[in-house]
Amino acid sequence: MDRFEAMSVLLAVTDAGSLSAGARRLGMPLATVSRKVSELEAHLHTRLLNRGSRRLELTDAGQSYVAACRKILEDVVEAERTASGEYRAPRGELAITAPIVFGRLHLLPIVGAFLRAYSEIDVRVTLSDRVVNILEEHVDVALRIGDLPDSSLVAARVGSIRRVVCASPSYLDARGIPESPNDLATHDCITFEGLMSPRSWTFWSNGQAQTVPVHSRLVVNTAEAAIDMAVSGIGITRVLSYQIAAPLADRKIAIVLSRFEPAPLPVSLVYTGNGLLPLKLRAFLDFATPRLKASLVKSGDLTDQA
Repeated sequence: MDRFEAMSVLLAVTDAGSLSAGARRLGMPLATVSRKVSELEAHLHTRLLNRGSRRLELTDAGQSYVAACRKILEDVVEAERTASGEYRAPRGELAITAPIVFGRLHLLPIVGAFLRAYSEIDVRVTLSDRVVNILEEHVDVALRIGDLPDSSLVAARVGSIRRVVCASPSYLDARGIPESPNDLATHDCITFEGLMSPRSWTFWSNGQAQTVPVHSRLVVNTAEAAIDMAVSGIGITRVLSYQIAAPLADRKIAIVLSRFEPAPLPVSLVYTGNGLLPLKLRAFLDFATPRLKASLVKSGDLTDQA
């Protein structure tokens, strides 16, 4: 029995919540996962899992053993990093994740410059609008937009993003410029449902949140679609400020109601802070942080243009 493999299987099963979910996460047959856990229990002469309930539960012995396994495997990873030279020189593969549009507009140009500066570092970038678990998916650093929950992760803030309301100049010429959130009641709206409700939008007025009803003539599931339809004159939409950088620069879209925007969303680089940072990660943080800050300051310099 390969005990390191058996430990890894047990952790995957425990974190996933069931043998079948663990098997899917590992890409292994369910029978193989079940056998490896059973072999580990036989080796230890104790039961680690209670399999009778709908959700898999650890026994008291299992809880202690899983905690020890997690520490052992983390130490193995650290030892491998040290042996491979990650702590002596900036080298190896760096895994990064970021939201799709933000990553394309702001992160990838910086990654390109970073690759030119560090010839011994390779980079794997995953652009996804879902929140990637950087521990489970072996990601070195994640770019996150929004308030962060308390966790063991380290967050380095690099700027902020506004939630802006905008429409095409032709639409505003035809329908009028809203002067307050209440004016949206007489306008056609386009809602990006990943950011807000299609029935009401929340603003900030006199130090308090103000929720107003809106009529969403169109509801879409991507910011790009909402922006394209707003540019075409269909209605008013609300998106994140960096997402309209290009049409705003081309005067194809204009921002309104900026006085009523909620507080900007923080943008952070997030990474695990346990132990000594590999030099490849430290090199990227030192390289990317000032460049991201400069890029966000430039893109955030937006005012009402209608």
